[in-house]
Formats: sequence, structure tokens, C-alpha cells
Amino acid sequence: TEIQSKTIPLGIEGSDILASAETGSGKTASYLIPLINKISKEGKTSGLILTPTRELAQQVSEVCKSLLGYKSNINLALIVGGASMRNQLVQLKKRPKIIIGTPGRINDLLEKKSLILKYFNYFVLDEADRMLDMGFQDQVEKIIQYLPIKRQSLLFSATLPKEIIKLSSKYLKNPIRVNVKENKVIKTQIKQKVLNTKTEMKYDQLVDEISLRKGSILIFVRTKYSTEKLKKRLKKDTVKSLALHGDLRQNKRSRILKDFRDDKFRILIATDIASRGLDVPHIEHVINYDLPQVPEDFIHRIGRTARAGSVGEAVSFVTPNDKRMWKSIEKLMENLKNPDHKNQEDSKHNSPKDLRKRKRKSKSRKYYQRSK
Repeated sequence: TEIQSKTIPLGIEGSDILASAETGSGKTASYLIPLINKISKEGKTSGLILTPTRELAQQVSEVCKSLLGYKSNINLALIVGGASMRNQLVQLKKRPKIIIGTPGRINDLLEKKSLILKYFNYFVLDEADRMLDMGFQDQVEKIIQYLPIKRQSLLFSATLPKEIIKLSSKYLKNPIRVNVKENKVIKTQIKQKVLNTKTEMKYDQLVDEISLRKGSILIFVRTKYSTEKLKKRLKKDTVKSLALHGDLRQNKRSRILKDFRDDKFRILIATDIASRGLDVPHIEHVINYDLPQVPEDFIHRIGRTARAGSVGEAVSFVTPNDKRMWKSIEKLMENLKNPDHKNQEDSKHNSPKDLRKRKRKSKSRKYYQRSK
């Protein structure tokens, strides 16, 4: 893929990388291939890969195992919350060359002195924007303090807001920026349907939408509580579904995902945590029962369908309370479809004349606040 052809040679060279790439763009192999190559050739390299969610860590681990092959003698440890710490300590005793994990559990083990990272000289921060959205910045920065100063760092993010740029300038050394301009999600064959509705009418319309559709359906809601509530309500209407959220134990979450992949049930209700790194090729419909709290999450949600060139459909329920968020989503979609148009708009708003205007406004605002 584009991200792989741009990133793998730089990774093998030993450069620090700041990459902007979507979920589903093939970025996992972009950082795993240089790591495996270095371990195989040098032996002195060890890698730590941080992901925001257990599901994504699990998926990265599976990709890594398939790249290594079953005969490989390179040990791998998966260190995530919600799973048995005893099993993870057993994995660490085998001195893994690759550790894939989530910030919470990695920090727990560092504080207990059960994990030593001073030889882990290849560091990957995957889905960095999501990591910050979920409030992991302090934990990530704590982990970085345990890593050697002399290391190679790679940061991958779907978007590059100011906070990510600030984080990269603090911890990456002269990083090479890699941008994948074409947004795969926007360019794929996803049909979009918008239902302008009222809150009290949403559920009945959802049941109608489900009955009209064949194949696997992924329904997104805003909270953990909503997943269980909607599952029970659908059950009363004889619609079988399962809920996926952060309060479930890791083995149960893994079982639900496996059953969904194996077509054992067709409707999965999930929170946004599941939208990152959830790779189920046969999802034909994504229903945004609740809109996300961050516009970028909309892209990740609808990207769960139309995988690998297939056709998919995304349905979004928009109530009067959602109007502002929906406008932000539409603006983001437009910018992703026409990145050059966005750059023109940005340069227009940042013209010297415009900057002077804004400066005058902020000065007068400060004066007004002082006079109050």
C-alpha cells in the first residue's frame, strides 16, 4: 500500500517517522516489517508497540505472528488490561523481543518493576490521536521515560492535530513526515444514507432499517450503558445481537469478536473503542445510531464496511441535537475528499491581511475584558 511503500524503507534506514494514515491503510505492516528486519539482522533491537485499545493490540499481535511465521524464534508478548497478569508475566519471563500493549497495563508492570524497557530501542505509538482522545497522554509520557534515550521512534495517527505535533517534537528526533493524501474510506464504495429524525422515533426506525438489510450489521452507540440497553430492547423484538464495550473481560470481548467474524450472529452493537482496529471483512452495514463525539471517529466507524474492495452502506441517524456535530462531520468529509481545497481555504484564512484582522480583534477583546 502507499503508506507501506513510503514508510518501510525509512523504518529500515533507522529514521524517526511521523505518519498520517487511516485505519485499514496497511500501516501495521509499515512498522512491523522494519522491526522484524532489524531483530533478524542485528539481534540487538527490541520493540515496544503501544495501542489505545485491547482489540487493536490483539490485531497487531496477530499480524505480527503471521509476518514472523510459526517457525520463528522471536518471542512476542501481548500486554493488555482485562487479561490475566500471571500469563503476561510468564510471557515476559521468555524475554520477548517485541512487546505489544496498552498504556494502562504497561504502566502497571513498570511500577511493579516486572517490566524493564531500557533495551527497547524501537518504539511505536499507534493511533496516537485516539490515544490522546482517550486521555492516555500522561501514561504514554511516563512509559517513554523508561525507554532508552537512543532509540528509533515511529508515531502513527489518522489525524495530526496540534497536540500530536507537540508530542512528536518532544519525543521524536528530526522525524520524517509521511502523509497519505488519498483517504481510502472516502474513496471506497460506501453508500451513505442520512436519516433526519427525532430521538423518540430513532428506535422504531432502527428496527425498520435492520429488517430491510441482509448481512452483518455494526451499530454504533455513544456509551457502554447504551450498548447493553439497546441489546435488551432488540431482544424483546426478537432481534438477536451482542454488545461490545470496555467493561467486558478481555476473553469475553475476544470471543464476541471471533463469533462475529465467524458469522455466528449478524448484529454487533459497539462503542467507538471498537471502531479502531476492528477488522471484520464481511461487515456490510454500519449504523450510526448515535453520532460520535469527535468528527474523526465517524471516518473510523464507516471504514469498518466496504473492506478489501467490497461494497458497504453507512446509515446515520441525525436528531435536532446532532445538527452541530453533523455539520462538523460534513465539513471533515469535504476536506478529506478535496484536501487541496482545504489547503487553499487555510492559506486564505492565514493571509497577512487576515492575520492582522485577527490580531486587532484579540487585542480589542483583551482590552474589553480588562475594562470589565
